[in-house]
Amino acid sequence: MPRLDRSVIGREFPPCFAVVEAEAAQCFARAIGETDVIFFDAAAARARGYRALPVPPTYVFCLKHAGAPPDGALRALGVEGGSGKLLHAEQAFEYLQPICAGDRLCFRERVADVFEKKGGALTFVVLETRVTDAAERTVAIIRHTEVIRSDA
Repeated sequence: MPRLDRSVIGREFPPCFAVVEAEAAQCFARAIGETDVIFFDAAAARARGYRALPVPPTYVFCLKHAGAPPDGALRALGVEGGSGKLLHAEQAFEYLQPICAGDRLCFRERVADVFEKKGGALTFVVLETRVTDAAERTVAIIRHTEVIRSDA
């Protein structure tokens, strides 16, 4: 596995796309134990100011992977996840606009940071994905950190 360094910061990957399907978002809401009616009843969602059923928190991460493999960016950097040397460390979401059923989203991912710890035994790769709607407005920003254990 190649060793990553800071030279990959800023590298962008091909965009991927997903359409928010109401039934899939509802299944996710049920799976996480969501009870707020706005995630299940379109009339209730509209009464609370949404265009349609809103997606539950973190569902946008699932949508990101609907159009691209979960480790696509890392593979493009030469990192293989099947070796047991890769760990998903954290993720964070910034929502700028509601994401609702029927929205067509574009996900543009880039390497935001790379740093090492433990004398180079661990390499941290921070990936940032800008999510835009059909009008090209940014609706969310996803940041997630992957840790790669070195072979050394």
